[in-house]
Amino acid sequence: MARRRFFVETIRSGTAELRGAAARHLTRVLRVEPGQRYEISDSHFAWLAEIVEARGDRVVFHVLEPLVTPPPPVEIGLSAALFKFDRFEWMIEKVTELGVESILPVAAARTEKGLFEASRKRSERWQRIAQEAGQQSRRLGPPAIQPAVTFEQALAPATGLRYFLEEASAPPFLRALAGERPAGARVALLTGPEGGWTDAERAAAREAGWQPVSLGPQILRAETAALAAVAVLLNAWLGLD
Repeated sequence: MARRRFFVETIRSGTAELRGAAARHLTRVLRVEPGQRYEISDSHFAWLAEIVEARGDRVVFHVLEPLVTPPPPVEIGLSAALFKFDRFEWMIEKVTELGVESILPVAAARTEKGLFEASRKRSERWQRIAQEAGQQSRRLGPPAIQPAVTFEQALAPATGLRYFLEEASAPPFLRALAGERPAGARVALLTGPEGGWTDAERAAAREAGWQPVSLGPQILRAETAALAAVAVLLNAWLGLD
């Protein structure tokens, strides 16, 4: 059975501390004791570690040995148009498990009114969801979840390969990925809101250098489309081995 992994801020002189809610979960729910072993990660490296102290909201680990953690085959930055928060949070959890490097919430023309402003109050909750999902899936660290931006702002900073999900009229995603796929490439993925993009948004994305791609003729929920697209990207690079 795989050991559970926990994220720590730093590892110094072979020692790491876990505090707050995560530590309380270990001491009060899991009832850990000194001598038990877990995996820890500081977002750069993962280690096998042994608990040397576990009291209340403080757990202290002693590092035993490094763990081999292969780098991701591709760095995926997901820019996702906002939709209802319960489903958006499910999406955050699942794309974290798949390995996205960053999540950027986007206010599109058809984003439900109020979600953009309300997203500011959700930042801490979304980070916690990503933290828990990242530990469960044994990543090196959680994805960065950035503050929500407008659609126009989401188009501007992306570099590398850039794709935005469209309806069936766009080329199939796998066909667009048939060309060169360098290891460790950075890929930006833009997924739409409920109701899809407006014609103006489609034109703006193309003008900014984003390539339209399709997942097929079915009409997918926004969270389903995001999850499927990330899986396609990941497996396109994994297939290079």
